[in-house]
Amino acid sequence: MRLNLLSKIWFWVFINLLVLGIVLFFIFNLQFNFSPNSPLLGAANERIEVVAEMIVTDSNGKTRAEIDEILKKYSDDYGLTFTLFANTGEQLGGKDLALPTRIKEVLGTEFKPPPGLPANSKRPPPPRRVNIERTTSPTTYWAIARVPVIEKGKSENTKASVIATSDSITGNGLFPNPSPWIVLALIILGLSALIWFPFVWNLNKSISKLTSATEQIADENFTIRVDDKRKDEIGRLGKSVNHLAERLSDFVYGQKRFLGDISHEENSPLARINWALSLLENKTETENQKYIENVREEVELMAKLVDELLAYSKAGMKGTDVQMEIIGVRQLAEEVMIREKFAESDIKIEIDDDIEVHANRNFLSKALSNVLRNAVRYAGDKDEIILKADKEKETVNLKIIDGGDGVPESELNRIFEPLYRVEKDRARKTGGSGLGLAIVKTCIEACDGKVSAKNLKPKGFEITFTLKSADFDTSV
Repeated sequence: MRLNLLSKIWFWVFINLLVLGIVLFFIFNLQFNFSPNSPLLGAANERIEVVAEMIVTDSNGKTRAEIDEILKKYSDDYGLTFTLFANTGEQLGGKDLALPTRIKEVLGTEFKPPPGLPANSKRPPPPRRVNIERTTSPTTYWAIARVPVIEKGKSENTKASVIATSDSITGNGLFPNPSPWIVLALIILGLSALIWFPFVWNLNKSISKLTSATEQIADENFTIRVDDKRKDEIGRLGKSVNHLAERLSDFVYGQKRFLGDISHEENSPLARINWALSLLENKTETENQKYIENVREEVELMAKLVDELLAYSKAGMKGTDVQMEIIGVRQLAEEVMIREKFAESDIKIEIDDDIEVHANRNFLSKALSNVLRNAVRYAGDKDEIILKADKEKETVNLKIIDGGDGVPESELNRIFEPLYRVEKDRARKTGGSGLGLAIVKTCIEACDGKVSAKNLKPKGFEITFTLKSADFDTSV
């Protein structure tokens, strides 16, 4: 699937934010393996130690049954399950609980004072260590606080741990609370979107305008200009596009103006040659008349080429002076057939009387005449030529269809180029000057339309004029 620039940019923004979210998620989950003094745990270890000390204070010197009641009360108050275990793994109080291997390993790990503090030191001991763990099958979260407890009937403290278990990652607020992290993630996501949106929107808007401008330049609309006031690469590109349009306008219109001027200047000498041939014909003997006819034929061909050059240059110099009007397509087709003396048996018109287009009558007539002449020349003896039109929303598609062999697929994109012919030898017997379809293209584009061609299956050839429908055109 092809994505435009806006979609690609937003895709990478999404990937960026997704990676950020994943990182935050793993940071939060990894905090269960961090030291209790890690800033990522916040005050969770302190909360757990305070509750553990309260439980131990209430449980010192009590019987197992009394300890069970105390732990049940704390479990109900905090919404967790509290138990008391000796670090050897023996349960001292609370609901019977089978410890996973990982928890047993934690209980069996001796808590050592910081380096440099003797084991028999009378200085205050360091804060009791809190371990926060997670086990699976089922997923359970554990908070283990090491505490000394006085068992009933014993004179020495027992190394023990208060264990709080929960199936919730938050432990009803006693464990590390993810809420600040969620809020932080949402703030980051929101700020990232706010920061990216103006940049992405402005970039996409500028590039869309540049794309539209270059497409119009490719369609020979050299009057288009884009905003080039930006100071970045987009602004430089805009200046280059404007400069390109200006240079192409000068070049193309200058070339067509030159062709028009040359063609116009050629008319006078050709007229004088014809006049001289007429005088010479009256004074030439009968057996030499064929040479006069050969010269006259060449002059007529040259005159026709000059007329085509004039038509091409005139249609190509499209501008605000092109007069548009509402034209009945069927009526125009019938006029062309009469003017070109096409037989009704050669061309079949399948166009409704109510189909009208907004175009220049002379240009559209010239384009239709050229295409129909080509169809009759190359395919008139092979099958019926059909002229049809259909509406598509705001446009009308005028189609000329013949049953000929068409043209090679590789040549379809070039047949509307001036002086281009499919036959490379340019022999007179194989076709005209190569300006016919170029004139068609310039005439249709002068009418704000488009022309296209395609081969049909199993055989046949179709040329389509896409013109503005008179029903939808608002410029009339």
